[in-house]
Amino acid sequence: MDCLKNSPQKRLVTFAFVLCGAFVFTSSGRADPQPDATSWGQRPNVLFIAVDDLRVQLGCYGDSIAQTPNIDKLAQRGMLFERAYCQQALCNPSRTSVMTGCYPHALQIWDLPTHFRQLYPDIVTLPEFFQGHGYFTQNIGKIYHNYRQTLRNDPQSWSTPAVHDWGAHSNDWFVSGEPFGLKSISKGPAVQQVDVADEAYLDGRIAADAILAIRERAAQKQPFFLAVGFWKPHLPFNAPKQYWDKYDPQEIAAQLERLPQSDAPQIALHPYGELRSYTDIPKTGEISDEQNLVLNHGYYAAISFLDAQIGKVLHELDRQGLAENTIVVLWSDHGFHLGEHDLWCKTSNFELDTRVPLLIAAPAAAHPGQKTTALTELVDLYPTLVDLCDLPIPAALQGKSLRPILADPTATVRDAALSQHPRPAYFKNKPEVLGYSLRTNRFRYNEWRDFETNQVVAQELYDHQSDPQESRNLAGAKAYQNDCATLAKSLSQRLQRIAPVRR
Repeated sequence: MDCLKNSPQKRLVTFAFVLCGAFVFTSSGRADPQPDATSWGQRPNVLFIAVDDLRVQLGCYGDSIAQTPNIDKLAQRGMLFERAYCQQALCNPSRTSVMTGCYPHALQIWDLPTHFRQLYPDIVTLPEFFQGHGYFTQNIGKIYHNYRQTLRNDPQSWSTPAVHDWGAHSNDWFVSGEPFGLKSISKGPAVQQVDVADEAYLDGRIAADAILAIRERAAQKQPFFLAVGFWKPHLPFNAPKQYWDKYDPQEIAAQLERLPQSDAPQIALHPYGELRSYTDIPKTGEISDEQNLVLNHGYYAAISFLDAQIGKVLHELDRQGLAENTIVVLWSDHGFHLGEHDLWCKTSNFELDTRVPLLIAAPAAAHPGQKTTALTELVDLYPTLVDLCDLPIPAALQGKSLRPILADPTATVRDAALSQHPRPAYFKNKPEVLGYSLRTNRFRYNEWRDFETNQVVAQELYDHQSDPQESRNLAGAKAYQNDCATLAKSLSQRLQRIAPVRR
């Protein structure tokens, strides 16, 4: 199956746009969309807000400590998806899946270095599809993976060059007298608390440039797809001091309760090398209670810093009179562990890593401020946004439009959500084992398969009805054998239906 490659039909559509004057050719030979006054105000704009490493630790998701008034306000304008899941808890494969509308299983991209254009040069991305339908597409911040790749971003997705999209997260570090740059900066501590302005860090500048972009789009009067990718709350946890000051460490300490020791198989775990790469974290052994508290405090501070930047962007959208005709979607590439299961960061198939915040606020929303428990996947974003803009949904997309759920919060479009992750978590050449995870209304079923033979080497089964923390693996329990067998069959059938993308 082609995931919307540059087919003759696509070329015909492009040719039609050229004939009606929607495109002009630049000196490079590229077709660039031009302002289309007839579609301005008729087609909705899209504000596509991506965040990094954010689990559902927000006020609108029920966190009693998180101070996130701007995201909470967005939730009141749209719909909150309580059970949305990423397709892999790692930046590059997750974002590639979102932007191409195809599963990692179909793309066979599970690592950080592989850029999708190396394997699928003709695949049409989400913003590229909008660009082909007369939209001005722009990228400010991290949308695609931003580091350790031979190709940078994806220029053909955007009508104008992307900014603030490239570099290591450790580069986003305040050094007095030195502006942020993409020069090599040695990785330092995992936390930083400095009394500086928001613009001292990258997300502050991303918000400022997004505000300018919104003003420019309002003046141009052309439908736009504006992708704003914030780098937080990804490590290092180094928000300005004012955001640290929003939280009482003792209140956070009272909330920190270690989960019971997980009895998951060893293959489900990992040594959280990402956190250990920072200079103030021990290379081996446990994270101390003191470090645990500081890291959790820093994560909260980073979330509130992120929330403030999102608020600035949304305020400008309102100020320019664009909110009433703009679809706003907020999503995170994956979740995060903060010591639960004796894990830190991502790269697992547990609920905390695969579950993500997802908010969609569409113009004239049928049910503003409502929540849905319908199972959804991030791969659903591509067809959903295309559908909400009344554009033809490409048949090759592997997600499902969430428009029926936006119309009725009790509706469903799928009976399970699929995620996966390889082992080793970060591998060279090819993985040794692939772990697949199926999340249903009641269960999470994980299956680890040898990459070469496809033989099952380990299983996990968690009953969210009695164990929402996923601390007891019931795969070997006699009372759950029928459930385990049913879910194993369902997973195999699901994987068989996902056709690989042709290269």
